[in-house]
Amino acid sequence: MEPTRDYPLFGGAFSAILPPGAIDVSDLRPVPDNQEVFCHPVTDQSLIVELLELQAHVRGEAAARYHFEDVGGVQGARAQQVDSVQTLSSESLALRTYCPEAWVLSGKQQVAKENQQP
Repeated sequence: MEPTRDYPLFGGAFSAILPPGAIDVSDLRPVPDNQEVFCHPVTDQSLIVELLELQAHVRGEAAARYHFEDVGGVQGARAQQVDSVQTLSSESLALRTYCPEAWVLSGKQQVAKENQQP
């Protein structure tokens, strides 16, 4: 079995640990500059890391939910489910002087893939 690997994102600005077999979708088709997209050929699951624009009207946990729901709406998600929203400790933030808080939302969205019916 292929081991997990530390994969650089956005030109090495940060990285993610990807599961065995994950494929960089940008090797297959164009991906927007604000996204890193990976898929798994066996499970038919995708992982999308997206840089988002600050929305000053929402803060904290509400901001994480806002962006999750916004991305789902733009993609035409048929179903959305938030599993958890957690704050990251300020000590773990490399850019904490510019970004004093960060949140991680884990959830699921049911979205039709490109060229497929919903």
